[in-house]
Amino acid sequence: MVIKMTKIRNRGFTLIEVLIAIAVLAIALLALVSVTVSVINSNMFSRMTTTAITLAADKVEELKNIPYANLTSGGPQNLTEGNYTYTRKWQVLPDTGMKTITVTVTWRWRGQSHIASLSTILSER
Repeated sequence: MVIKMTKIRNRGFTLIEVLIAIAVLAIALLALVSVTVSVINSNMFSRMTTTAITLAADKVEELKNIPYANLTSGGPQNLTEGNYTYTRKWQVLPDTGMKTITVTVTWRWRGQSHIASLSTILSER
């Protein structure tokens, strides 16, 4: 019995192999784009939240410098930072020998309202 051996030459990839490789690459790129969009949106929301908290903290510090007897509630104030409008208001609630100050900043992003709030307690000096 004689077995004839032929040499198989590797001449490249078949069409099926190329199509599978392109499909895998396309799926990976789509996933990467989706993750990138999600990261960009998260960064934007974080920036807006940081801006809102900064606006609230600035108002708290401003109110701390007002004489205790003159502290009153106020707002709303519309403030524009970047392309977004933030609304800031503050409430002063008296209690025995102290006042609670709460500053609330609201803004709209992607059709939803968001809120950042800071509170502090001041005592009569």
